[in-house]
Amino acid sequence: MTARELAAWALALDRVPEPVAAAATRHLLDGFGTALAALRTGAAGPAAEVARGLGGPPEAAVLGTGDLLSAPAAALANGTLVHALDFDDTHAGGLVHATAVVLPAAFAVGQQTGASGRDVLTAAVAGYETACRVAAAAPHGFHARGLHATMVAGVFSSALVAARLLGLDAERATAALGIAGSQAGGLLAFLGTGASTKQLHPGFASQSGIIAARLAAAGATGPETVFDGPHGVFDALSAHEADPASIVDGLGERWETTRIGIKPYAACQLSHATIGAVLDAMARERFGPDEVAGVHARVHPDSAPVVCDTSRDLTRPASPYAAKFSLPWTVAALITDGGLTLDTFAADSIARPEVTRLSARVRWDVAGGPGAAADAPGHVTITLTDGREVTGSVPRSEGGGDFPLSRASLLAKFTGNAGVPAADAEEFARTVETLGDRPDAAAVMRAAAALAQLTQQENG
Repeated sequence: MTARELAAWALALDRVPEPVAAAATRHLLDGFGTALAALRTGAAGPAAEVARGLGGPPEAAVLGTGDLLSAPAAALANGTLVHALDFDDTHAGGLVHATAVVLPAAFAVGQQTGASGRDVLTAAVAGYETACRVAAAAPHGFHARGLHATMVAGVFSSALVAARLLGLDAERATAALGIAGSQAGGLLAFLGTGASTKQLHPGFASQSGIIAARLAAAGATGPETVFDGPHGVFDALSAHEADPASIVDGLGERWETTRIGIKPYAACQLSHATIGAVLDAMARERFGPDEVAGVHARVHPDSAPVVCDTSRDLTRPASPYAAKFSLPWTVAALITDGGLTLDTFAADSIARPEVTRLSARVRWDVAGGPGAAADAPGHVTITLTDGREVTGSVPRSEGGGDFPLSRASLLAKFTGNAGVPAADAEEFARTVETLGDRPDAAAVMRAAAALAQLTQQENG
């Protein structure tokens, strides 16, 4: 059975190849940065408040509060922080936000158990491979059913991360995966509203995965057919045919951890190829928003239902989060502002009439093509008021496995997210990059706590 094979591999994983370990630390660094950005903007306050109320034994830290809570409670808060601004990484094949479920579980259970940096890093890699492979076994299948792949796949990732760090054997780790399957979900109903449920999904997944591993450790059982049996997760939750065998195909040979993309823009990943194409057009010809008569984009068929959903008002988003999932609004803001930052999606930004007017002139065609939507090419034609046409195109979005951000770009993103001096950001980056050499993984969380305190001081 797939679950048994996956669990056995994750528990036996010993030597992680250097490029894979380096990729994992890049993503962990990016995840800490997006969490710090959410912390300084107050984007995940309810999750932190509820986590504090849950309390429990002092096992793990909540970033930015100094509180030590139970590992599941800390994971709930930290998972929500990492994903709160939708600026965290994305695996194109599964359209899953991997770090948002891996980082909270790995560091919460790592602190609970006193794990070494190498132990946490190895568990994180097992988690990355699990989240990406489970989601990619049914490409866009969960989204097509109206579910968030990050939460569906994330419970399995967190369960296996926790099982490894808790020292479970293969039988109980398999049971943890089976138990986690009954907690998979995450409705996409937030898309047309101001609801914050998507922000909570990674927190739910991280918390539930840890609880699943604890239940298995206590003797609870789960179906080992959770992936490939009748009434398993794909039967129940995927709208498309799945390939469960692909979850374990090439384990230890093909590393999905190295194929996760780091976002350069705080918008839905499915808009990034179009963003890149618009930027390409803007580099070819100088024009202002008042000179744009219309924009026409080609959009992958799996992207359109998420970022071009005409059942909601795409020109007047209901919330900053809804704006991130409106391709017309995002394109209009990009042309108006000349770029996209976190401030672009601030609450006082989304109602700007000039952006609303321009977004009404953005059109699209659904253009099919091979491969995953988040890894598709982008193409736009911008018609100017004098009749000229400017085209822009990119082979795929920036930041993905084939076009990774440089370390300098990643550090610049982290520094901006954290809102701290570059020297402090560099020092923390080196701490994360040497995680595998540290005898105490909790040292990274202590460094993150110090940086969070500095973040709060620097930003009032």
